[in-house]
Amino acid sequence: METTAFSGSSLQDTLAPKGRCFGCGPANEKGLRIKSYAQGDAKDAHVVCDWSPEPHHAAFEGVLNGGIIGALLDCHMNWTTVMHLMRAKGLAEAPSCVTAEFKVTMKRPTPMGSLRLEAWVVSSTDDRAVIEATLTAGGRVTATGSGTFVEVKPGHPAYNRW
Repeated sequence: METTAFSGSSLQDTLAPKGRCFGCGPANEKGLRIKSYAQGDAKDAHVVCDWSPEPHHAAFEGVLNGGIIGALLDCHMNWTTVMHLMRAKGLAEAPSCVTAEFKVTMKRPTPMGSLRLEAWVVSSTDDRAVIEATLTAGGRVTATGSGTFVEVKPGHPAYNRW
């Protein structure tokens, strides 16, 4: 799948427009509604997201809540897995992927304002990928994430949730 197939639309808007996930669902009016974009056409290319918090996402004055940081990294890494598996397997539709495990490391307080998420594949097999990611504010990494994300099969509650 080439990034040109998305015509400037995010992975979420293109592949899961009715998604209700708190972090990445375009149809969740109270969610974070992140928009992830594949950079390049390689199957393990970087995926980026620019996002800005609203005042109610703060932990305290001027600083983003840690739980929100976790949700941002989790969803963005999961979509990196979706994009990777689609390209690696030559799929036309998004596979249903979930988080098997993930870790967030807070490097410094994340200020409220424009943020950038970047994620990439570290390793993968036929049905899973290990992903690493960064959250950057003002050119400084404020948090990192890593995790394993897996494609689920029929019978799993997240199967075909798009």
